Amino acid sequence: MIVLLSQPELKNMHKSKRLLILFAFLFLFCSTLSAQTPSAEELLNRSIAFHDPKGVWSTFSDSFKVKLEIPNSSDRLSSIHLDIPKQYFKLEVRKDNVSYSYVLDRGDCEILFNGSPNISEEDKKTHRLSCERGKMMKNYYTYLYGLPMKLKNPGTLLDPKVTRKTFKGKEYLVLKASYEEGVGSDVWYFYFDPNSYAMETYQFYHDESKNDGEYILLDGIEDVGGIKMPKTRKWFYNSDDKFLGTDILVK
Repeated sequence: MIVLLSQPELKNMHKSKRLLILFAFLFLFCSTLSAQTPSAEELLNRSIAFHDPKGVWSTFSDSFKVKLEIPNSSDRLSSIHLDIPKQYFKLEVRKDNVSYSYVLDRGDCEILFNGSPNISEEDKKTHRLSCERGKMMKNYYTYLYGLPMKLKNPGTLLDPKVTRKTFKGKEYLVLKASYEEGVGSDVWYFYFDPNSYAMETYQFYHDESKNDGEYILLDGIEDVGGIKMPKTRKWFYNSDDKFLGTDILVK
């Protein structure tokens, strides 16, 4: 028996077929996208393989310089020597006609101002010279120039879900990190190139609901002691995109 369908029935059949094809395509696309998006641990490991291809961060011992350019201010040059196995950190800072340095050697701390250990209370206050600040600067340089390897440190809490986000016109794989109490209080987002897994941007918030904190755009690569570090870092406020300054890595 031959069943003849009316014109409206034929149109509905074609419409149903198109919907089935569309749903199948969307399902395939989403499945493929999901399969291509690595887990947080996989993404971090791939990025570490890019930035520390020889796995030398734990034995890093080298020196580098960072020039800070700030609008309406003279440049500041910081010379850093970091020896992770020996727990040694030395920072020498020069700006205008003033220089000061910190040496943190395991539990010992030494501060010099214009080459002298005899520092007046006024100079200590003006230039914020203290061993506590020296430790803070050690953590600052070790963290930022040790990324993404530092995300393996105890107390780092990685969100297991990696997201995709377009930022400044480019799509990234984004890793979210927070910290255990006593380790850190800010929330960080790290943006990775989806092909090379190089870290190209990071962003932090003190209180994300207030859109405070800053984002940092990374550009270029310098090899320092086997680590691929960002050549430049440009700092901006999250709230209004105000430009704050540029760090330039000098080998």
